[in-house]
This record gives sequence, structure tokens and C-alpha cells, in this order.
Amino acid sequence: MGESNEKIIIPDSELIFKFSRSSGPGGQNVNKVSSKVTVLFDAANSKSFSDVQKQQILNRLSGRTDKNGVIRITSQKCRTQRANRNAAVERLKELLKDALKEKPLRKKTAMPGHIRQKRLKEKKKRSVLKKQRAGRDLREDSAGWN
Repeated sequence: MGESNEKIIIPDSELIFKFSRSSGPGGQNVNKVSSKVTVLFDAANSKSFSDVQKQQILNRLSGRTDKNGVIRITSQKCRTQRANRNAAVERLKELLKDALKEKPLRKKTAMPGHIRQKRLKEKKKRSVLKKQRAGRDLREDSAGWN
């Protein structure tokens, strides 16, 4: 089936293929042959994935799904319908594989104290410099950044 570290297998019965004329390569053939392929995959009602996996797919691919949970992929790069069909199916498999990958959790790290002190010292120097440009008296302010 479709695990994140396995190959994704989707039966052809769950895929709907639509063919239309392509604006891509094909020369004079482009006006006669419907080589553009659109693959529709109903992720919400798929039997290939568990409910948890379906929810993960729908959440991560929400920009590519319609309101019914159908994913639409098109391909018109190749001259032949078969090549475009294979390219669209491969693209769908890659999207599903990426959606099912576990995202690593970000570990929060604290900024080291000496780095924080260095940053504050540089800010104080910059502040004094700007005050000097303004023409203010800095005798009481300048003692803080040595």
C-alpha cells in the first residue's frame, strides 16, 4: 500500500484519466491528437490509504485538492499520450510520497550568552554613533559601551 518509506501503489481503478489537445510539443500532430493528460485521484475516498494517511495527504496537499478531496495532475510535456500519462502518474506518486513523509520536529535552541552580549554591545555603539550625528551631548551616555 502507501507507506512513507515504501513505494506508493495506486490501483488504476482509483485513477480517472481525461485526455485533451495539448498546447505542448507535437508539431502538426498537435491539432489532431489529444496528448494532454489530466489524472484525477479521489484522495478522500481512496481505499489504498488509511484514514490517518488520507487526512495527512489532504492537509499537506490542500492547495492541490478541490473541495471534494480530488487531486488533479496534468501533463503535456511529451508528444505521446502514453508518455504524458506515465509522467502524470509518476508526479502524483511523488506528491503522495512527499505528503506522507514524516516532517522532523524543530529543536529550539537558546542563543549563547556571549553572542547576546556582543549583539547588545554593537547596538549600544550604533546608538551612540547616531546620537553623535544628531549633535547631542554624550558625556553621560558614552560610559556604557566600553
